[in-house]
Parts: sequence; structure tokens; C-alpha cells
Amino acid sequence: MSRPRPHGRQLDELRPVSIEVGALKFAAGSALLEMGDTRVLAAASLEDRVPHFVSGSGKGWVTAEYAMLPAATHTRSQREVTRGRPAGRSSEIQRLIGRSLRGIVDFSALGERTLTIDCDVLQADGGTRTASITAAYVAMVQALAKILLTGDINRWPLKSSVAAVSVGLLGGESRLDLEYVEDQGADVDMNIVATGSGQLIEVQGTGEGTTYSRSELDVMVDLGLQGIEKLTAIQNAVLAPIQAEIDATLGKSRTRVPPKAEKAMWGAP
Repeated sequence: MSRPRPHGRQLDELRPVSIEVGALKFAAGSALLEMGDTRVLAAASLEDRVPHFVSGSGKGWVTAEYAMLPAATHTRSQREVTRGRPAGRSSEIQRLIGRSLRGIVDFSALGERTLTIDCDVLQADGGTRTASITAAYVAMVQALAKILLTGDINRWPLKSSVAAVSVGLLGGESRLDLEYVEDQGADVDMNIVATGSGQLIEVQGTGEGTTYSRSELDVMVDLGLQGIEKLTAIQNAVLAPIQAEIDATLGKSRTRVPPKAEKAMWGAP
């Protein structure tokens, strides 16, 4: 028998989503994403240097960091700086965020500079890693648009958009966008990362004490891609003013000036 979801959501329904672009004054790009009661702040920073392993290549690099505020969950967690090193979970998540963003970047168009995205979870109610990826993309676009408009780069370095969402299997039902109470009771927990065109970047799926079939996997992936399509539409809507500036700038750079006539070049005899 189907168990009702919190807040009466349908199985294929996302939580209410909102994204505020430019939430921070000093960051090159930033986005505050709210997905239900999960709130994530992503901030993008640009530096004119790259890690040693790409130095001299003419290519850039993208990386990410992830952390949760101590009071982001029901029980206060110790700040990782007081432990002297990031927790294993944080390290794994920030690597996921970095991989997801790098999957859509043309590093040669970025030039020898590093883009760092800091993702801080203000409040956690499930899906913080996927929400971080979705917010990070928005912050990244704002940051890269600034250096395109100033002429520091002359090609757009993003090949696509990227978003992510969680899916899960509870009592034989595939559910989209799990919140905490669902995630805790899930038989299967999965995270889907994909481009706006539906190309997969990463799929993380774990049976929590049980197994799942290929057909159940396919259903969950399809459900996740449906959710990412909706998230992409939200990203596109909030980024529309910035995208218009990007398109106008790239359009100017592509405009060809017709060659002068020979008489105009040499003047009258």
C-alpha cells in the first residue's frame, strides 16, 4: 500500500524550489537555493592561478568545497576547522560537486584561472549534495559572465548546464527529491547528476540493506532526469537576465565586419 509523502507530495514531485541569484555582495557569483526546508548558499571565486598539474597548459580549473553550519541539523555538529581536517563525508561531497561542474567546462576557454565554488549548507532536510550542485551552477554562470563582459575571456566556457536531484525507493515506490524523513527510511538512496539536455554526469545508488533490480534502477534514473529537467527550467528562469547579456556579448564578438572596397582602402588615384 502506498505511503503518503510529507506535505502530500506526489511521487514525481519536487519540493518547492527557489533560487536567489547574487545573494552575496562580494562573491564573483552566488546563489541561495531553497528546496523545501533545505537551504544551500553557493559562492563562486576566481583566481588568476591554477594547480601545478595544469600550469602552463593554457587551461583553467574548477574545484569546490562543502560544509554544513553547526546548527544546520537537529543536533549541533562540531565545526570541521576545530577537528583540524574535513570530515570524510564533506570530502566525498565536495569531490562530487567538483566533478559535476568540471563535466560541463571547456577549460581552454577559461584560460589559466581557477574557479572555486564554496557550498555552505545553512539548513539540512535531505538532498544537500544535490542542492549544492544545482546552486553551484547558478553561481558559476554569474561569475563567468562577469569576466566575459569585461573581456577577460572571449569564449563562453560552459558547454551545458548541470543540476542534480535525489531519488529513492521506499516500500517498492520510486520517489523524487527525498527529504530527511524519507531518506532515513529509504530502501535505496540515489543521487542523479545530469546536464540540461539529459546527459548523465554521475549516478550514485546504494541499497540500504537491500538490493534493487535493473528495472527499478531504470525507473529511478528516469525519475531523476524528470526532476533535473524541472530544475533546469528554474535555473534558466533565474539566469535569464544574465544569459541575455552573455548572448549579446557573444553576438557582438561574432559579428563580422565586411572588408573595405579597394578604392576605399587606397583612396582616389
